Amino acid sequence: MVKKRIGDPWMPAPRFGRSLPRGIGVNLLVPDVAEMADFCHDVLGAEIVYADEDFAAVTLAGSTFMLHADHTYRDHEMIGVIAENGARGAGVEIRVYGIDPDAAEAGARRSGAVVLSGAIDKPHGLRE
Repeated sequence: MVKKRIGDPWMPAPRFGRSLPRGIGVNLLVPDVAEMADFCHDVLGAEIVYADEDFAAVTLAGSTFMLHADHTYRDHEMIGVIAENGARGAGVEIRVYGIDPDAAEAGARRSGAVVLSGAIDKPHGLRE
């Protein structure tokens, strides 16, 4: 793993991994951890548990997910999915329930993020 961090993280990776509850884990590969952590905090209301230039642990709606910088995947078997290679993954939809979709969209637009589909009333009765 290629790291830019100097020094030790707030806890060793194996210990952090063992601290996660059973369930589904989400790792997002991002070009800039700080920028994405700010977006998660400012737009989605997430808590940033820890962040450095390689990695961030984020909690939102009772779940913890991780942000990994693209450069940390340079020697990983998934190297083909990082932006440094002209790719940006295969596509995923992640839904966050329990936040105001209109406020999230407005915050995303203010931050300069690309909004693919704005908040709308869905046929099943929810506003997404």
